[in-house]
Amino acid sequence: MSSLPTKPNQKPNNPCFSSGPCAKRPGWNLSALQDALVGRSHRSGEGRAKLNEVITLSSEILGIPKDWKVGIIPASDTGAVELALWAILGSRPVDMLSFDSFSAEWVTDVVKQLKLSDARILHADYGELPDLRQINWAHDVVMVWNGTTSGVKIPNDEFIPQHRDGLVICDATSAAFAMDLPWEKLDVVTWSWQKALGGEAAHGMIALSPKAVKRLEETEQLRPLPKIFRVLKQGKLNDKIFEGDTINTPSMLCVEDALDGLRWAQSMGGLPGLKKRCDQNLKEISQWVAQAPWVEFLASKEEFRSNTSICLKIVDPWFVGLDDKEQKIVFSKITKLLATEKAGYDLASYRDAPLGLRIWGGATVETTDIKLLLPWLDWAFAFIKSTY
Repeated sequence: MSSLPTKPNQKPNNPCFSSGPCAKRPGWNLSALQDALVGRSHRSGEGRAKLNEVITLSSEILGIPKDWKVGIIPASDTGAVELALWAILGSRPVDMLSFDSFSAEWVTDVVKQLKLSDARILHADYGELPDLRQINWAHDVVMVWNGTTSGVKIPNDEFIPQHRDGLVICDATSAAFAMDLPWEKLDVVTWSWQKALGGEAAHGMIALSPKAVKRLEETEQLRPLPKIFRVLKQGKLNDKIFEGDTINTPSMLCVEDALDGLRWAQSMGGLPGLKKRCDQNLKEISQWVAQAPWVEFLASKEEFRSNTSICLKIVDPWFVGLDDKEQKIVFSKITKLLATEKAGYDLASYRDAPLGLRIWGGATVETTDIKLLLPWLDWAFAFIKSTY
């Protein structure tokens, strides 16, 4: 047996690196929720005002055009995406971009649940992007902007033409508040509170362009819709939903927490400040990967690499030489060791993704904590390898 590696002497101040729900903003504590309207109706004047403030602040920070409609939707980003798919798709063919677990789920929705026969799937393996040149812009297009489970982002909007006959539906849950989104080239954009601003789960948001609203209002409803997917009232968009009158009952504790995160985002300089923090986190990890012989990025090209859901694969020859079952055992020991040491929590890749590490690098994560985490990753791998 080789000698055991030396344990690092300093741990991250906040060892939470989960990709959802994500780390709370620096300095957060329960006092941030002291003004929550617990025991009050979300339909009260005060409740509606808080919900409307979430919509207003989100729109301002993200730079959403004034003529778009922004609303709070049940069931997190999943609910928001599925509302768009079920309420909008079906009047024209659809191109589906699939390059991570969640984009694959939207393919399942469209092909196996909605059973749209004219859906075309543009697929890429984990770490890659589909050939964006193959998209037919006469079709509706469904994409994720950032693959939360693959660590692959769409690097720019150059592939999207200014004129498009179809709608572009974009799941931006791990891109919003971390990356620029080309609003003028998108039509439906969704995200959740539990990602880049460290909010609590179960609430999603949806933004609709005028073109998307027009499609909703002018296209005959193609299928029965459950209540939580209905945004029309007597054939017209129910504007009340986009002013804070939610479809169902939200948690006012979560609303207060979302407001806290949005106000913190403003104090960081808005979207430019948030992007800078994310980019610093990715830079710190990139410098470490460049000198760590046992790991590499899952994303094959540097320009594809996410600055939020940062996914890594183990390439050490000893580990690669193990069979799949043994690799899972070893990897489980590594992540459990890090959690036991309270050096890093929830660092395993998503259950459907290739085995590896996933480090959330969103704006609520301090770069100093990333820097302190990395020696622990080296130590945990070396420790398990030396004792295996």
